[in-house]
Amino acid sequence: MPASGPRGAPLVAGATSDAGKSTVTAGLCRLLARRGVRVAPFKAQNMSNNSVATVEADGSSGEIGRAQATQAMACGLAPSVRFNPVLLKPGSDRTSQLVLHGRAVGSVGARDYVARRAWLLDEVTASLAALRAEFDVVVCEGAGSPAEINLRATDIANMGLARAASLPTIVVGDIDRGGVLAHLAGTVAVLEPADQALIHGFLINKFRGDVSLLRPGLEQLREITGRPTMGVLPYLPGCWLDAEDSLAALASPVVGPGAIRSPCLEVAAIALPRVSNTTDVEALACEPAVTVRWTTRAADVAAADLVVLPGTKATVSDLQWLRDEGLAEAIVARVDRGGAVFAVCGGYQMLGRVIADPSGIEHCASRAVAPRPLAPVPGLGVLDLDVEFERDKVVRNVVGHGTGDLADVPASGYEIHHGRVARSTEAALLVGPDGPEGAVRGAVVGTHWHGLLADDAFRRAFLARIAPGLDPGPAVAYQGARLAQADAVADALERHCDVDALFALFAVDSLMTPTLTITKRYG
Repeated sequence: MPASGPRGAPLVAGATSDAGKSTVTAGLCRLLARRGVRVAPFKAQNMSNNSVATVEADGSSGEIGRAQATQAMACGLAPSVRFNPVLLKPGSDRTSQLVLHGRAVGSVGARDYVARRAWLLDEVTASLAALRAEFDVVVCEGAGSPAEINLRATDIANMGLARAASLPTIVVGDIDRGGVLAHLAGTVAVLEPADQALIHGFLINKFRGDVSLLRPGLEQLREITGRPTMGVLPYLPGCWLDAEDSLAALASPVVGPGAIRSPCLEVAAIALPRVSNTTDVEALACEPAVTVRWTTRAADVAAADLVVLPGTKATVSDLQWLRDEGLAEAIVARVDRGGAVFAVCGGYQMLGRVIADPSGIEHCASRAVAPRPLAPVPGLGVLDLDVEFERDKVVRNVVGHGTGDLADVPASGYEIHHGRVARSTEAALLVGPDGPEGAVRGAVVGTHWHGLLADDAFRRAFLARIAPGLDPGPAVAYQGARLAQADAVADALERHCDVDALFALFAVDSLMTPTLTITKRYG
């Protein structure tokens, strides 16, 4: 590592969305940390509804993308807003809530975001510079793909960041999608020369089979682009590191490895259109006697042993979607039969009698317009409580314990929500920092606490409550299982990559900038 001057900071970009950038970044972070390198993750701009509450050095809280929290864990660090300065949380197909340095500052549409580009680029480059001054290496993750040249003028996370901060860039391609060599060559080809100069090589992800059959293609790729392929990572079955994108998380119908014991508990998690914090069900999926499936089918709601109604970035519109799809009726019928339901945050709010939005916060979040009061919306009426949205957002980590038959069971999690329970006659599920929290009515459980089931003691107690005859199998340490996933990716990088070539990019003084520009073959 250089003794002075800027520290190493490679950018992990993707030939496509969901190419494996988040996973590779986590693996690199873990690999470096295991070698004693002071390393931190960074993603300038993230678009995701999977987020985590942080605790900053001054005691304040903020929120960042879940993938960056996982990468921080791989580094041996607590999550911090420094690792993800800009977070966009989609409320509709056209608008997103803008979270800057961990705080929601409003809602933006695509055109609004263009106007803010220069300001946001200054914010993210300053954040990155501060991290580079503190850590030996900062592993940066891109967003989407740099090949989205229609967005280049407003890019602050891919080549826009790489150019502004002189970041050597590695492009990851997913061979499982097909056409990976074209994706990699094409990514370089469509970039302007100054961006091309920062691309140092490629990583291929999710390879199955005999790598010798791929080598002729890799040689041709090097001839075409002038860049080496620094590694071919194998397909890792059962790898379930936190997905950054809710769509990516929902791409596989089964969460995690699936049950390895029989009989097992069948869990149906409802795939809401604007689902947030899909990772809330991962801890359940890690249990050897539990299988979790995402679903949009009323029949699955009826048949499952447990239904999870997850959080959402658009509570009111997703509630209407439940009604339109017949899922609302199926949930109510299930509750009437005594079926178990676990509802988190927005899903919990849907179970109440009324949802009021006097500040218009949901309306402006989904339309990027000025807030205006909305008429109260009826909930599913499963729980006797009312919810009211407030403009100020609750973002914090929480600890407490259960109540009732879960009395004295330790509990922890985090809150990220605008809605508050304004009235409730239900028995509380938890006692938290502000007193009673959540609700329990028979087999129906609701809470605003994300990550509650990641608490090993509470998760096991909860499973014993809803399935008292189930043999859960060996105890699972969920956070340990997550770290083991990062270790598995780091191991794959050690075995299947030119680690020396990768590490050479991490020391600024050793960079050799490629000069080949692709013009002849692709015009």
